[in-house]
This record gives sequence, C-alpha cells and structure tokens, in this order.
Amino acid sequence: MGVSPRKGAWARPLADYVLRQIDPLVARQGFGESSLLMRWREIVGPRIADICAPERLQWPPRAKKPAPDKPQEPATLVLRVEPGFGLEIQHLAPAIVDRVNAHLGWRCVSRIVLRQQTLQREPQGRSLRRAPPPTDPGAHARAQAATQGIEEEGLRAALVRLGERALAPSRPEK
Repeated sequence: MGVSPRKGAWARPLADYVLRQIDPLVARQGFGESSLLMRWREIVGPRIADICAPERLQWPPRAKKPAPDKPQEPATLVLRVEPGFGLEIQHLAPAIVDRVNAHLGWRCVSRIVLRQQTLQREPQGRSLRRAPPPTDPGAHARAQAATQGIEEEGLRAALVRLGERALAPSRPEK
C-alpha cells in the first residue's frame, strides 16, 4: 500500500512565488503584471528585444465619474530604445503594439513613446543558458543514419540534434 501525497503538497515552480512578489513592484511603473517585462523577448522577438525594452505604461487620467458604458482608454507604452534605433522601432511600433496586446489579451496599449537610452546588458561571458550536455558518439551516429534521406541541410541538422538527445542513454539519477 503506497502513501499518497497530501492534497496541495506538490512542488510548485519558483516562478509562481517570484512573480507574485514582483507584481506589486512593477505595478508602480503602470504594469498590471510582470509578464510583459519578464517575457519581453518572447513577445516581440529577439531582434526587437535587443534594441528596446519596456519602461512603463502611462495610463490616461480617469474621470471622476466614469460613464458605465465607456471603456477604459488604452495606455501608452514607454520604451527605452538603443540610440540610433529609434527610427526602426518607430516603424515597427504597430507590430509591437499588436504583439503586446495579443500577449495581454485585450487592447491595453494604443501607442508607443520612445526614449533613447542605452540598455543595460548582461556582462559578456555570463550566460543564463546552460551548456548543452556532451553528446554520445553512438547516439550521434544513429541520428545521422536515421536522417540520411533528408535533403534540406537545416532540417537535417535540427533532427540530428533532436535525435542525439532522444537516443542518448539515460543518465542515472543522482
């Protein structure tokens, strides 16, 4: 007879706790939630994320007696933009607004204001990504053989990398 885990005793991702603590901090900058800041690269793509970053949302002032049928006016997204890239971001502004609104699930942002300022980068040499595990020569050979008939080079290389991981012998648990 096995012991069943207590209800609610499952391990939860650390992100669940961190985001709950970060949300009040980002609310001061006008953001309703931290996902816009935390997932900026996923929302706008790496090319745009490398040259701009969200700074705050500026909401229009609310009326003292809002009309019940009048919806909240959308906010203005203030972006920090690397010097020299303002014109490019200005041209991409409609796409950025669409991506942000799609991420948030409603028409939250109507326009973008640019502020040229150098973005803070992570120090060179430090990466948040883990180094890929060493490949098993046997798994590599089997993956190469399995993808022999694929003509497109990029697709074949991606399938070989996937095959190396799938065919590698499992490591013992520590």
